[in-house]
Parts: sequence; C-alpha cells; structure tokens
Amino acid sequence: MRSAGTRHLLALSAAAALLATAADLRAQGLKQDTSLPIEITADQLEVAQKDQVATFTGNVDAVQGDLVLSADKLRVFYYDKGQQAPPAAASGSIRRIEAEGNVFMSSPRETAQGKFGVYDVASNQLTLEGSVVLTQDANVVRGERLEMDLVSGLSRVLAAATSSEGGEAPQRVRAIFTPQSAIAPGKPPATQ
Repeated sequence: MRSAGTRHLLALSAAAALLATAADLRAQGLKQDTSLPIEITADQLEVAQKDQVATFTGNVDAVQGDLVLSADKLRVFYYDKGQQAPPAAASGSIRRIEAEGNVFMSSPRETAQGKFGVYDVASNQLTLEGSVVLTQDANVVRGERLEMDLVSGLSRVLAAATSSEGGEAPQRVRAIFTPQSAIAPGKPPATQ
C-alpha cells in the first residue's frame, strides 16, 4: 500500500504531464501560410456576379497549402472594385468563405469539425460552430465554438452560451489529453 505522500507525488506527476500536453496542443496549433492560393473543387458552382458571391455545392473542398476545409456547401465572397480591400488584395480576391453542413477542417497535425464555419481571409481567422470537435493526435477538445488564428496558431474553444429561456443547463468545454507515453509506438491513437 502506498503512503499518502507517494500518492500525492504521483497525482502531481500526472497533473504535470497533462498540463504539458495541454501546453503542447496550444503551442503547436494550426499555423497556415495564408498567402498561398485557395483551390476549391465541388460538384456544382453558381455565381451571383452582382453580389460578388460564388456558391459551391456537393462534396466541396477548399485547399490552401496543407489546410483542407470540406463542407456540403461553401459560399465565397469576393472583393469588388467598389469595396475597401486590404492593400494586398486585388479585385476578385476572396475576402470570406462560409461553410455549412458537415464542416470538416484538416491539417497535418489536427482536425476539427462542426456544423458551420467561417474563414475570414483578411484577418486570417477560422471559426467553427455547432458541436465542435478538435482533435490533435490522441487529444480531443469538444465545445460549441472554435476560434483559430491561422498566423499565430492560437486556438480557443468556447462552451455554449447560457440560455435565458431557463432550458437546458449550459454545456461546458470538455477535453481529454493523452500523455505521449500512453500512446504505443506504431499504434494509432484511439478516437472519441
């Protein structure tokens, strides 16, 4: 039987390992070269030239470098000649992408999924909403909203807002961090 001091030391060691893993998740978040071109493929494309909006539907994939954004539907908003575009953006450049339905984002180090997503190209921000699941190796974080800065690599997961209607209790952010020592070499991590 272990003494109280030994159990306390083991608990502190386990907590330190989990905190180190959490720090690793944040420090090695998604960083993306946002100057790369964006290639979009889909089953169908409809363009509303007057509104500067292109709507892609059916098996949609938007690829920028190592970042892939997939959804059932993607609306792409462009700058036109009358809009105040950043100096680097030309007329016709993408300013915003809205994704809806089975939204899935992947990069070499992580994946994220949700019901709705927005990629604000000008500010290099990617946001996913609706039952969000962020996965990096064997680490899984669940929440209602994910905000990612594609330049700094910092991510933030938020819980659902409290209902003023007095309905269900608000959900909280849930995370499972698996220390690297718990992942057997050559064996893929378990998924949630």
